[in-house]
Order: sequence, then structure tokens, then C-alpha cells
Amino acid sequence: MTPFGERVRQLRQERGRMLKDMAAHLGVSSAYLSALERGERGKPTWALIQGVLQYFHIIWDEADELTRLADLSDPRVKIDTAGGDPRATLLANRLAREIRSLSEAELEQMLAILDRAQTRERRAPVPIQAVQDKV
Repeated sequence: MTPFGERVRQLRQERGRMLKDMAAHLGVSSAYLSALERGERGKPTWALIQGVLQYFHIIWDEADELTRLADLSDPRVKIDTAGGDPRATLLANRLAREIRSLSEAELEQMLAILDRAQTRERRAPVPIQAVQDKV
């Protein structure tokens, strides 16, 4: 299951909506929508995301969050480590091989590490040269 699929299923069930009715509204088959919810389909299109937002009358922060989840919901990820640290390539390959054997706690720990790295990157000062290059 993908983060987007999990959230769409949760919204549908919370609001008492039937899969077939939602699929008809979105102009997709029930089988496709079911597969999307289960994470067996690729990242949803922008049009489908907009249709889901409209179907559930989602706006503002919740819409931003669902869009972000869609962006993070490609079940067949490719990681380009070319030109990077060899350990990054090692990590990417080991993660691809071993991700299914990780416990829920281990996944949470790894996500927390990535969240801290993302926060640290956002707070990092922009080098003066980079600012000068833009001027």
C-alpha cells in the first residue's frame, strides 16, 4: 500500500463512500481505483489527484498533504546515486533488497532519520556564492 492509497481508502471509508461510486465519479474502473488504494498502481496523475480532492471536497492544508502523499507514492522507485558517495549506492541497493524485511519500528526509525536530514537541509544557510550567481 502507498501513503496516497492508504489515505484515499481511509477517506473513502470514513465518509461511507463506495469504491464503485468513487471510481465512476473519477472516470476510472473500480479495479483501477482498488489497485491504486492497494499500491499496485504507479503514482497517480495530477488530474486524478484533483478529482479525489474535488470528490471529497478537500481544500487547503489537507489538499496539500494529499498532494504531497501522492508525490511520495510511487511503488517502484528508482534512485540515482551516480556521482555520489559509494556508500549512498550501497545504502540504496541494500534498502531495495531488504526493505520488505524491516519491522514497523525500523521503518519509523529510518523515516525519522530522513526527516531530520530534510529539516537540517532546509535550515542550512545558502552559500554567498549561490546568491551572487542568481543576481
